[in-house]
Formats: sequence, structure tokens, C-alpha cells
Amino acid sequence: MLKTPIGRLRAIGTAEAISFLVLLLIAMPLKYWADIPEAVLIVGIAHGALFALYLLAILNALVARKISFLMSVLAVIAAFIPLGPFFVDRKIR
Repeated sequence: MLKTPIGRLRAIGTAEAISFLVLLLIAMPLKYWADIPEAVLIVGIAHGALFALYLLAILNALVARKISFLMSVLAVIAAFIPLGPFFVDRKIR
């Protein structure tokens, strides 16, 4: 799955979407309701790294001409929406 630009985009997109959900649904409540700010620090760093990798995977798929420019723009926009990369994955699959 990680050997093709689309496979990398799908795998990294899934990991990025999951990390975003963990950040929003687990780490943020732990920070504000349980007074554990370390959760946001750790998950936030992981999510930031996965977000950067996701953008690079989009660029890689675009340069390899596996996705269109419009699809790459939609993928970038989807990265800012919870569950967005899952919808992109369905579209490019």
C-alpha cells in the first residue's frame, strides 16, 4: 500500500484523520476537564507531524499525476475538517 503515491496518500490521510479525532475528542477534554495538558502536547506534536506528511503525500500524488489539481485542493481543505481525509480516501479509491 505504501509503494504507490495513492497508497501513501490514503495511509497517511487515515493516520492524520485519526490523530485529529484523538486530539479533538480525547486530548482536548483531558486538558480542560482533567487538567492534563501533556495529552495535547504529545498528541498535538504527533498530529502536526502527520499533517505535514499528509501535505507532502498530496504533493507527491499531484506531481506523479495520480490526482488532479482540484482533488489536491480538496484534500488540503479536507485536512482541516474532522473526518475530511476519510471522504477524500473514498473519492480517490
